Amino acid sequence: MAHQQRSQARLSPFSDTEDSAHFARLLAPRLAYFAGVARTEHVTRAAEQMGVPQSTLSRAMVRLEQDLGVDLFARHGRTVSLTPAGRTFLSSVERALAEVGRAAEEVRADADPATGKVAFGFLHTMGSETVPGLIRAFRADHPGVRFSLVQNYGEAMLERLRSGELDLCLTSPVPDAPDLVGRRLDEQKLRLVVPADHPLASRRRIRLAEAADETFVTLEPGYGMRRIADDLCQEAGFRPRIAFEGEEAETLRGLVAAGLGVALLPPPAVPRPGVVELTVTAPRAVREIGVAWLDGHPDTPPVAAFKKFLLSRRGHLLPD
Repeated sequence: MAHQQRSQARLSPFSDTEDSAHFARLLAPRLAYFAGVARTEHVTRAAEQMGVPQSTLSRAMVRLEQDLGVDLFARHGRTVSLTPAGRTFLSSVERALAEVGRAAEEVRADADPATGKVAFGFLHTMGSETVPGLIRAFRADHPGVRFSLVQNYGEAMLERLRSGELDLCLTSPVPDAPDLVGRRLDEQKLRLVVPADHPLASRRRIRLAEAADETFVTLEPGYGMRRIADDLCQEAGFRPRIAFEGEEAETLRGLVAAGLGVALLPPPAVPRPGVVELTVTAPRAVREIGVAWLDGHPDTPPVAAFKKFLLSRRGHLLPD
């Protein structure tokens, strides 16, 4: 009964996540001390093993019980034993400490210069040749570095940079935002892709204004390539009539081959049958490819090495 009264007097209910987080911050520094005393059932021995003064350890245990409002130990002179509440608490504390230990080992491993990890994002159109070639070349000198790869459109990758899910990303256009750093690496010529049986298919070059009456297939709004294509058409003096909005450049090429429309696209990794790709002479139809990272975010050694490698490829990032 006395134990229940002590608990009722000192425990306060936690009704939301903020209160629980505050309580966890309050208790966390004492959990390793508690586990050490619980395992040895002897304060002096635990203090020696952990290299802290016995008085510090004793005060920490008393304060822990006061904060919890629960007796964790039964005292027997210099020795202690766990109460039922103490045994319940120890089980959860040991799991929590083990998880913290695993997390510490994981982040230490990810930061290792020789075997660490780089979280790297890139555009769909960079996935078939450009990124595999980059990683192959980088790993020639850093064979143990691991990669966590994300393939997505530009805006989605920038959000992952901001959330900390990515260290670096290849994107287009190069971002201009106060919280990000963007560096131009290369540019890629865009082509007007037409069906093989289209009247324009006999041409090699075209001014984009000549396609003003065509129906276009294009990427969805939000994609960097869509924004570039819309801007080029506007510069050429027209707003494109759109038959389809998709997520993949190669899907669009397939739809062009099927006669659904024409498309402004970067060159394919492998030539696609059923289409002809025309050089756009006016306006200048290119897209910039750059690398971006979160401003002020410290780099681990493997991330710093890969960033330096990417910046060294300025002007020859893309395969010939």
